Amino acid sequence: MTVYEMRTYTLHVGKMAEAVKLYTEFGYPALQKGGQDKKLIGYFQADTGTINQLVHLWKFDDDADRRAHWASVFANKAFVEGFAVKFRPLLASQEVKLLTEAPWGPHP
Repeated sequence: MTVYEMRTYTLHVGKMAEAVKLYTEFGYPALQKGGQDKKLIGYFQADTGTINQLVHLWKFDDDADRRAHWASVFANKAFVEGFAVKFRPLLASQEVKLLTEAPWGPHP
């Protein structure tokens, strides 16, 4: 069963520019180099509602695929040491939702 994972990171006020710079220069390139970007549907920035948020949407074949993916990401030293340690202090909170496809309509 396909599993979608939506990760919402709420940043401290005033930290969005720094977060965008870190993702652009370190985070996303590290995922690309490690091949972990293949499961990514997209990154999004909140523009209304609760602002100061970055949202990631990922697509996995099943929960085992999801768990293997995150194990691979956390084994990626360029991502963990070059990006995550710098990014974490910018976070106010993190929310992770697992979603499954509804039986109607299109799916990414």
